Formats: sequence, structure tokens, C-alpha cells
Amino acid sequence: LLGQILDQWFESEPLKATLATDAVIGAMASPHTPGSGYVLLHHVMGELEGRRGAWGYVAGGMGALSQAIACAAAAQGAHIFTEKAVCHVLLGRDGRAQGVVLHDGTEVRSKLVLSNASPQITFLELTPQEQLPKDFVQRIRQVDTRSPVTKINVAVDRLPSFLAAPNTHDGQPLPHHQCSIHLNCEGTHLLHQAFTEATHGHPSSRPMIELCIPSALDPGLAPQGCHVVSLFTQYTPSVLAGGQAWDEQARNAYADMVFDCIEDYAPGFKASVIGRDILTPPDLERIFGLPGGNIFHGGMSLDQLYFARPAPSYSGYRSPIPSLYLCGSGAHPGGGVMGAAGRNAALVALEDFRHL
Repeated sequence: LLGQILDQWFESEPLKATLATDAVIGAMASPHTPGSGYVLLHHVMGELEGRRGAWGYVAGGMGALSQAIACAAAAQGAHIFTEKAVCHVLLGRDGRAQGVVLHDGTEVRSKLVLSNASPQITFLELTPQEQLPKDFVQRIRQVDTRSPVTKINVAVDRLPSFLAAPNTHDGQPLPHHQCSIHLNCEGTHLLHQAFTEATHGHPSSRPMIELCIPSALDPGLAPQGCHVVSLFTQYTPSVLAGGQAWDEQARNAYADMVFDCIEDYAPGFKASVIGRDILTPPDLERIFGLPGGNIFHGGMSLDQLYFARPAPSYSGYRSPIPSLYLCGSGAHPGGGVMGAAGRNAALVALEDFRHL
């Protein structure tokens, strides 16, 4: 249990609760849920420029990382097609993957196919079911993809000024503006309470908020004096109580509640907002193909990790379909902007490619 780990090392409740947020980020779990300690480990086990557990912003926004990878691939001769949805994986008479078919009917032939899509999309939508073992399909259907995350992107016309550390008169970013700011986590009981509300189908009345201001480090993201604020919030259930839809009214009601909370810490925040984009779990699923809105393509619980990710006997990136590989967050070791699953899958595919 995460609580036991934190109690062993720390005394301050606000510090314990702030660290606990990284144990539940993206997970429909409370700090009291068995196995939550691993999610914390998953978020701090890497390093950045020699600093263990450190995270960083990508200059130019997260899209710049995708562009860097794309440029590196193109330099090696890769052809990249965007806005070209894959309809299904193309199989030969011998049952091997031979490429993909796009929605416009175009066939792209290849000796290997690597899927960065979720296991659910890869095996339940893009692959002929009769070619897959029934127990494998059943396992993929049973993967827990519940997600508590609603992401809110905000444009503001001035830097938020927090009561705990007010802005200077020149309005320049201070050190805390350049960090991850965690709100509504003065105690782990608040996180558990927020989780409990969501398990009953209600968005948390005092949601956990992780607030980042990327433009404080990367001024090119916003006009001078203005900023972009990224809000990673939870808990919001994918399915609301009573079958209520995540319509515009429900979206805005939740976002208003989040903004009210931020206002308590940084008066004037609501008046500074000039635009916002609200992405609930169903939005994250529809726009980005995240099953249930889950940023990890499936919960990072002990029964869905290591040899069991995405299914027992298939944690080595190869799938039941020869020449079809899984290389996204649904593969070992899971989600996060670290590229481990992709790198590992590429090494396995290269090893097989030598024998084709």
C-alpha cells in the first residue's frame, strides 16, 4: 500500500498527499488501493539529464517530441501518413500480417506491422477475430480500462498569482510557476474522498488538480504576457450515475468546479481565463483512441503489469498473429513518455526481421 510506504519515510501530511498524487495519476484508484505504490514507482523510476525521478517540459509543446521522432524516422527513409485511418490489418493465407488496409481502401504492404494503438483497438477492431485464440480475445476484453482523468487546457491573459506565493510586480514567472503545482491534496483523505465519489458515478466535488504552466519555461507557447495552463484533473468517471451523458452542460459544470477550486488558491484566476478546452474520459477515447479514456491503454494494476501486459504469454511484444507486434502503452512496461515499450518492441521486431 502506498500509504504504508509514505508513512515509513515522511511525517508531513501535505507532503505525503502531494507525493500520493503520482501514485494515482491516470488510475481509478485511491492511495489506499493495494498496488498503488507501483504507480508512484512508475512515475519516478526514470531520470532526466542524470537527475533520477525528474520530469521535464518539451520545448515547443509535447507535439515537438512527436515531430522530432518523425524527422528522425523520415531521415532514415520512413514515409509518414497522417489523417489516414487504418481499417484493418492485412493477413496472408498463412495467417501472417502482411500490411494494413486504410479506410480509403489503400493497401500498405509490409513484412512486419507494429501497432501503437491500444490492445483493444489492435485486436478487437483491426484484427479478424477468427485468427485469434478465444482466451486471448477474452483477456483483452477484460482489461480494466477505467479512467478518472479529465484534461483541461486553459489560455489565460496573465500569470496565476497564488496566495501562498504571490507574484512580483513585473509579473515574471517565479520558480514555483515552472514546476508541477498540486492542488486539493493537503491530506491523503481528500484524495480517497475524491476517488470514492467517482466510484459512485459522480465527478469529485473537490477534485485532485495537477496544474502546469508550460509557457513559464517556454514563452513561445503564448503571446507576450499570456500563458497556457494545463490541468490534469481527477476523479471523473467515464460513465456518470443514472446514465447521464457527458454533455456540454456536464462538462462545463465540472470545469467550473475545478476553476472554483483554483480560485481559492489563486484569486483572479477565473477572471484571467480567455479560453478553455475540456476533455472528459469519453472525449479522450473518441479523439485519441484511449480505451475508456485511459492514458495508459489499461490500468497499471498488479494483475495487468509485467508478464500479464497485455495478456499472459504475450508480454514480449509479439502477438498471436505472426509479424504483428504491439508497441504502445498497452505493452510492457506501460504508459508514460519514455518510449520503453516502443524501443523494446522494435528490438524484437528487428530480431524477427532477420529471419524473414
